[in-house]
Amino acid sequence: MSDNKNNQSICGYCKSIESVVKYKTFDIFDNQFTINKCKNCNAYFLAPRPTSEQISQAYDSSYYGEKEEKFSSPLVEKILDYFRSGRARRVSKYLKAGAKVLDVGCGNGRFLKYLLKYGTFELYGTEMEGNSAKRASRVKEINLKTGTLDSGDFEDNFFDAISLFHVFEHLVEPKETIITISKMVKPGGIAVFSFPNIASFQARFFKGKWLHLDPPRHLFFFDPKDFIEIMKEYGFNVISKHNVSFEQNPFGMVQSLLNFTTKKREVLFESLKGNANYIKEYSKINLLFQKLFFVFTMPFFAFTDLIVALFGKSATIEISFRKKL
Repeated sequence: MSDNKNNQSICGYCKSIESVVKYKTFDIFDNQFTINKCKNCNAYFLAPRPTSEQISQAYDSSYYGEKEEKFSSPLVEKILDYFRSGRARRVSKYLKAGAKVLDVGCGNGRFLKYLLKYGTFELYGTEMEGNSAKRASRVKEINLKTGTLDSGDFEDNFFDAISLFHVFEHLVEPKETIITISKMVKPGGIAVFSFPNIASFQARFFKGKWLHLDPPRHLFFFDPKDFIEIMKEYGFNVISKHNVSFEQNPFGMVQSLLNFTTKKREVLFESLKGNANYIKEYSKINLLFQKLFFVFTMPFFAFTDLIVALFGKSATIEISFRKKL
């Protein structure tokens, strides 16, 4: 049983103090943590809970990208736009003309913008204050709230669809957010979540050096089967699962492997964001080698992602739910 005298190992989802330490991890600032598994709800969570100072440091301007776009390379942004468009296409299949859609943690807003390629919709987004919110504000079709999604923001049964793409694991109060979403989605409406798969082959192999742990920003994780059971409690049934992610999973493999060879974690990822201060101790040749390693191994790891997806063990997962009528 975890020592919780100072509430340092409390489960972020159900607030239980009963947990088991699974392995150690560390963040890019060299703060030390453990990944614990809750004995009550089976969530995996970061312990001790990051301090407000650690969270502020983790979400500084370098996290959101300090230039016009998050990534310094226009090619990277174009590739990401391709995947955003793919998400928009998948979601649009469940929507009728005029549907109200909320993207929680909408980033630069381009997923919502791409939705308009597939129909006429009423768009809403939330994004924390910073460069991402500034980018989202450029998409004039979005009704944007800067900040978190709160229970009083919208009426019950207001939205036809709510999406959280790699946002859920960041939430300080995830259970409250599920309750809020369950009220805001119309009967027959959908909720779409994507998040790291803590039951994946990558998570089990790389453990504390797995890219998608992303401490201290990622506060908790669910095995997809446990998350599906939780959503059932709130009246949602699964309508689709999307295991393959060429956007997330091959790079997760590359960066996690590189984490074994570097003292710091996520060096390649931070270099792609243009975080010059973080990578200053690495030579241009070293960084070039890391980028070449990614380029040449990408096809292989994309292929292996197809294989592990057959077993439901991909590094990330996207699950769509429909609210019961």
